[in-house]
Amino acid sequence: MSLDVRTSSPTSSKGRPPFGQRIRDWWNSRSRVEQWMMIIPVVVFVYLLPFLNFFPLSTEPWTDYELALFNAARIALIAIGLNVVLGQAGLLDLGYVGFFAIGAYVAAIMTSRDSFLTDPAYSWVIVVPVAMLITMVSGVLIGTPTLRLRGDYLAIVTLGFGEMVRLLADNLEPLRGNRGFQDVGRPPGTHADGTPIFTQTDGKPWFWLTVTFIIIILLLVGNLERSRVGRAWVAIREDEDVAELMGIPTFRFKVWAFVIGAGIGGLSGVLYAGQVGFVNNQRFDVVTSILFVAAVVLGGSGNKVGVVLGALVISYIPDRFQLAPEFRFLAFGVALIVLMIFRPQGLLGARQRLLARGRQAYQRLVGGPEPVSSDSALTDSGKGKDS
Repeated sequence: MSLDVRTSSPTSSKGRPPFGQRIRDWWNSRSRVEQWMMIIPVVVFVYLLPFLNFFPLSTEPWTDYELALFNAARIALIAIGLNVVLGQAGLLDLGYVGFFAIGAYVAAIMTSRDSFLTDPAYSWVIVVPVAMLITMVSGVLIGTPTLRLRGDYLAIVTLGFGEMVRLLADNLEPLRGNRGFQDVGRPPGTHADGTPIFTQTDGKPWFWLTVTFIIIILLLVGNLERSRVGRAWVAIREDEDVAELMGIPTFRFKVWAFVIGAGIGGLSGVLYAGQVGFVNNQRFDVVTSILFVAAVVLGGSGNKVGVVLGALVISYIPDRFQLAPEFRFLAFGVALIVLMIFRPQGLLGARQRLLARGRQAYQRLVGGPEPVSSDSALTDSGKGKDS
C-alpha cells in the first residue's frame, strides 16, 4: 500500500511557486465580497465586447464580429454543460452533440412553419424550458442503461448515441432530414420602430442573451460543486470504486451529472436554432462533438472558467482562418498539440481534490495551498488507482 501525500505546492527553479499558482493563491485569499467586486467589472467588460471591434483581435474582415462573439458564447455554454459530465463527474461523453441536437429540433418542431404540429407557433419563452426538460429526460433514458459502463466502453456508447440522434433526424420523415426546418422561432421583443430585436444578422442581442444564460448557469453549477452533489462527483471521478465503498450512490450521482449536462446542452441547441433560423441534420456530426470535448480539455477539465476560455479558443481560431479555410483545422490542431505538450492540465488547471471549506482546512493542515491536478477524465477514466 502506498500513500501519496503532497504537502507543498509546485515550485519553480528559483524555489518560488509559479506565477499562475501565486495568482490562484492570491485570489483564494480574498473574501467573497472582494472577489465579487473584481468579477463585476469583468462581466461589464464582457457585455461591452460587441462595441470593442478592433482589428487584429476581432475576426473581421473575414467574418462578422458580433456573430463570432455569439458563436464563441454558445460554444462556451456547451462546454460548461459538458464540463459537468466530463470534468466534474469524470464521464467521457463523446456524443454530447446529441443533446445539443435534441434541443435544436425541439425548438424547430415547436416554432417552425414546416413542423408536423398543427399549431407550431409556441412562444420562445415556453420553448426553452420544454426543450431543456426533453433533453434532460433523454439524459435519463440514455444514462440509465449505460452509466454502469466506464472509460472506453462508456465513450463508445455515448458516441453511438450522438450518431443515433443524427441518423434519426436523417431518416425519420417528421424530422425532414436535409430539408430541415425553416423560420425557427426567436425570442420576443421589438425596437421602438417595430423591428424585431433578435434577427439572423444582428449578433449583439444573441451574444448578450447567451452571456446572461452563462452567468446564471455558472452560478448554479458553482453552488452544485460546493454542495454534497459536487463532492460526490469529485469522489466518483477520482476513484469510483472507493467512492462506492464509502457509501456514495455513484450510479445516482452519475445520472444527475448526465441530466444536468443534457439540460444545458438542450438550452444551447435552442439558442443555436433561433439565431440560425434553420435546423437540419448537417451540424450534429461526430466532428462537432469532438470539438466540444476539445474545448473542455483545452481549457482545463473541471475548471468552469477554464472551459469558457477553451471554448473561446475553439471558436476563435477557425474564425481567424476564414480567408484560408483549408488551414482552419490545421492551425487548430497544431495549437491543441502544442498546448497538450506544454500544458496538459489545460489553460487553467483545476483544483480537483478539495472543494469549498476543504481548501481552507487543507491550508491550515499543511501550511500551503492545495496542489493543482494535471489529470483529466481522458487520461484516468475507468482506471483503478493504488491506495
